[in-house]
Amino acid sequence: MRCYCSICRKTAGGGGYAINLSGEFATLKVSGEEHVAVYHARGTAGAPDEASPAGRHFCKHCGTALYLYDPRWPDLVHPFASAIDTPLPAAPENVFIMLESKPAWVKLPADAARTNCYGGYPEESLADWHRAQGLYDESEPT
Repeated sequence: MRCYCSICRKTAGGGGYAINLSGEFATLKVSGEEHVAVYHARGTAGAPDEASPAGRHFCKHCGTALYLYDPRWPDLVHPFASAIDTPLPAAPENVFIMLESKPAWVKLPADAARTNCYGGYPEESLADWHRAQGLYDESEPT
């Protein structure tokens, strides 16, 4: 899922977007947690002085965006693909979200499937998208 919102774009998206993955929070294992800091964006959803409950976790030494955790959805965690060191499979298709926030200088790929383009968030969750693609791991976390 390519997110074009201004916050993802500015904190983790060198190409004008961030690639957000989805996982179950219970499976998240962080080593070196003392090196991780959390950023809460301000001014989201039209409230300029309010901090978002969503925490963007990043390396406090190099600034690498690691993952997003939002207590409103406590079972989920959203790692940034750019922070994953192990090989990831190629997605069978891309989903483009928050396109209403995409700046003009960012171009969508010519082969972008227009059925997977959303001005905001799609109704289908990341987990449901993975299930529909046969990519969701239903096994119990170890």
